[in-house]
Amino acid sequence: MRPSPTRRTVLTATAAGAAALTATGTAEAAPAPAVSASADRPPATAQRPTRELRALLREIDPARIEATIRGLVSFGTRHTLSAQDDPDRGIGAARDWLLAELNSCAAASGGRMTAQLQSYVQEPAPRIPTPTKITNVVATLRGSVTPERVYVVSGHYDSRVTDVMDATSDAPGADDDASGVAVVLELARVMAKRRPASTIVFAAVAGEEQGLYGSAYLAQQLKAAGTDVQGMFTNDIVGSATADDGTRDPYTIRLFTEGVPSSETPEQAALRRSVGGENDSATRQLARFVRDVADNDATGMRVRVIYRRDRYLRGGDHIPFLERGYPAARFTEPAEDFAHQHQDVRVDDTGKQYGDLPEFCDFPFTARVAKVNAATLWTLAQAPGTPKNPRIITSNLTNSTTLTWAGGPEPDLAGYEVVWRETTSPEWTHVLPVGDTTTHEVDLSKDNVFFGVRAVNRSGLRSPVAFPSPQS
Repeated sequence: MRPSPTRRTVLTATAAGAAALTATGTAEAAPAPAVSASADRPPATAQRPTRELRALLREIDPARIEATIRGLVSFGTRHTLSAQDDPDRGIGAARDWLLAELNSCAAASGGRMTAQLQSYVQEPAPRIPTPTKITNVVATLRGSVTPERVYVVSGHYDSRVTDVMDATSDAPGADDDASGVAVVLELARVMAKRRPASTIVFAAVAGEEQGLYGSAYLAQQLKAAGTDVQGMFTNDIVGSATADDGTRDPYTIRLFTEGVPSSETPEQAALRRSVGGENDSATRQLARFVRDVADNDATGMRVRVIYRRDRYLRGGDHIPFLERGYPAARFTEPAEDFAHQHQDVRVDDTGKQYGDLPEFCDFPFTARVAKVNAATLWTLAQAPGTPKNPRIITSNLTNSTTLTWAGGPEPDLAGYEVVWRETTSPEWTHVLPVGDTTTHEVDLSKDNVFFGVRAVNRSGLRSPVAFPSPQS
């Protein structure tokens, strides 16, 4: 894409608070009017599911979700320190079964998907008393247009009971986290037959309960290879919609998303403090994208975005990705029942059943969670990548705003949209198409609102929003 001259949009406020638009200073056609949000509509940036996506979502099967959860439970325990060479019990048996399942998915891909074991030896560390092999089971579906752009989805296949060091007792781990692994396997099965434009990595990681070891290794391997991971999601505890008091919320999934980046440098922190942006990390933009594409009738789910990296006293496999500068977030069921997490399997004196057993899972609910993941990942993979190097020009004191960004490499790229919102608003409220350009001026003060930019392809699919940094 070649840079084009700066285009300017003049905004005049109306009594209703909307924007009347005219374009000047260019021989190109004027951009379409800005789209704005209202209280009775989805966010202005929302994208309706395509016919292709709806067909994909219809293939997600609750019965297969159930079969995967019960299959993983059948290994008795999947504790990271359990047997690795027993064919029937322990984490090694689960590992081999998962590899066979992903190889079966890959067989339908026409060579586009490959599955492998990713192993290393973890030396003694917290919750790892002796050198222990940690093995992730990873399938990669290579993109057909921009394979260098990568998205990752994971669940952890290890399990535990009350004593985190108990590697012999039955630890069924149905909800935590066979449910998340079941989502990953179902996505791999459905997507293997298709051709995403960008690469999708499906990972069942180990060592989560002992300290996020498997995901840390996966994230580090990707970072060391210079991989352009533009989004990562972990599904951890997505198997039930029933809370500890018996109330149910079967059509909501929580999405935990950090604001201030874990990888932020002192210089970046100083910049953020000066201009704002605590709610505009790449992860928060990813969360808004999930709402835009997966909170709709096609998934049947409401995505409840939580402005927090994770729950109190807890942590998940997205954190090692965040620490390495990748946008990453965690899906977790709407309200947890702690009697069915991290518990010895037992019945107490009152007759209450404890333990993470499959009878406490809601398989149709988990299938809907898989649909949220599928809508997000498939749209990310088919849409243009998030614009890189977005800048807001601050070299002159002015009440207008000039934005610049780098042109994307996608052959079907149609152009870009500038978005903005009040600094107190959680959602982007205005969208302005600006065409095939890498710079645009808006007659609106950068001091009063937050701006962003997103890419659009010829099919009408939009990228996540990129939040600009100041450039003097």
